[in-house]
Amino acid sequence: MNYLDSKGKRRVVITGGGMLTALGEKWSDVLAKLKSGKNCIKYIKDWERFDKMNTRLACPYEGELPVFPRKKIRGMGRVALLSLAATEQALKSAGLKITEGENAGDIVEELHNGRTGIAYGSCMGSMDSICDMFSMIQDNDTSKINSQTYIKCMPQTCAANLSVFYSLRGRIITTNTACTSGSQAIGYAYEAIKNGMQDIMIAGGAEELVPPDAAAFDAMGATAIKNETPESEPKPFDAARDGLVIGEGAGTVILEDLEHAVKRGAHIFAEVAGFGTNCDGTHITNPNAQTMAQALKLALEDAGISPDQIDYVNAHGTSTHTGDIAESQATYSVFQRAVPISSTKSYIGHTLGACGCVEAWITVNMMNEGWFHPTVNLTQVDSECAPLDYIKNEGRKIEARYVMSNNFAFGGINTSLVFKKFSESE
Repeated sequence: MNYLDSKGKRRVVITGGGMLTALGEKWSDVLAKLKSGKNCIKYIKDWERFDKMNTRLACPYEGELPVFPRKKIRGMGRVALLSLAATEQALKSAGLKITEGENAGDIVEELHNGRTGIAYGSCMGSMDSICDMFSMIQDNDTSKINSQTYIKCMPQTCAANLSVFYSLRGRIITTNTACTSGSQAIGYAYEAIKNGMQDIMIAGGAEELVPPDAAAFDAMGATAIKNETPESEPKPFDAARDGLVIGEGAGTVILEDLEHAVKRGAHIFAEVAGFGTNCDGTHITNPNAQTMAQALKLALEDAGISPDQIDYVNAHGTSTHTGDIAESQATYSVFQRAVPISSTKSYIGHTLGACGCVEAWITVNMMNEGWFHPTVNLTQVDSECAPLDYIKNEGRKIEARYVMSNNFAFGGINTSLVFKKFSESE
């Protein structure tokens, strides 16, 4: 087995993963819901109290979060707790958390040696704590602010809290880049291992569901507003799409140097073959198809493969008018063919800071399954969208060797990840 790639860099693999969304947590449950062809979007009755906000649709995570010692989570709001629950799953699946004996519940000692780091992000910290901080200005009173308030609402709350919870002593990378938080975390973690700076990286993103997130997109006219039919929203790439739906969740993957993973006998889910990221430099919210395409090219170049070798693309696919058009045009300009493509957001909405990792983890599992989900509610592709092979109606069996997962964010931030099906013979 070659532990170095063709450029003499360390090969990086995924040895564990975990996610929390309305689709579920275990892959078997997630797969069953993906195959059902039904989304998880709900009408949020509590949002009826918000005047002038048009949307009432969202996709909350309604599962029970694990119980942790209060002392260890007192600086965690909901977004950090979501990230913690997903990371617990990921560490267990990677065999890095002791499950039996007197040390059950501990992570392996090696994770404390400075060669394990973390890359994690979210759009922001917990909204309740942000409101508590603001109450000082509004009420001229600091009684709602305590020693943990800022820790819960600071942008880096997930990365910082996880690093302390697990006593990590390696690199910490905070990727608070809106909708690319999770994908940039994976990409930067991959680069840290690839270049020999770390052996293991915990990477991911999380987002809690709060109405101001929906209101922000609503004010831009970018939210789905067919509130009476949540089962029909969102509908990425469809001619009748009317906007996105906000979701909630977290995703974490464990990245590891291939040689290190093999020596400890870890199960390998996939290889991270390439990563590309850049910024548009043109507009905060309007996508730029040319620079989006360049990010995809950067990922392919990093992987050392041609566009023809990609068998499937997991699209950002938000269901916004300009976003879907720009993304599809960017994708076609790179592939110059009808590459198979679908959007996970059609099932769970836009999970913002979590989507990059959640969608990457789902893409890797679909690659191993040999089955890729359709875009729910896509019946008639918008004529302005590029001529790609949009998977719709039913999922598709594809024996994929390379897959790509793309995400794009406000600020003109673009990311592309390439994953390769792992083979011990290579």
